[in-house]
Amino acid sequence: MIGLVVEKSVNIGSMEEKDLAEQLILEGYAHLYVWEDGPGVEYPEHTHRAESAHIILNGEMSMTMNGETKTYHAGDRCDLPAGIMHSARTGPQGCRYLIAER
Repeated sequence: MIGLVVEKSVNIGSMEEKDLAEQLILEGYAHLYVWEDGPGVEYPEHTHRAESAHIILNGEMSMTMNGETKTYHAGDRCDLPAGIMHSARTGPQGCRYLIAER
């Protein structure tokens, strides 16, 4: 069974968004963008065709996969394998995050 993965906590205080993006490009990610959602936004179960990495820049997001929910805060990175069914919900302050796909 594949579960949610927190690859590492990123010290975003010392890294600019462009530095985070450059690191992801070095890891082979080609499609990168920053997304922002308001408080309590819900994404029902869905999949992505590509492997994706989400780095939380501000706020928090809870992701549920295989019945397991984890909450990610600023500086956390969540990697999702391609095709994995998951859902997400932003926290009370919303969430701003860098998304990368490969």
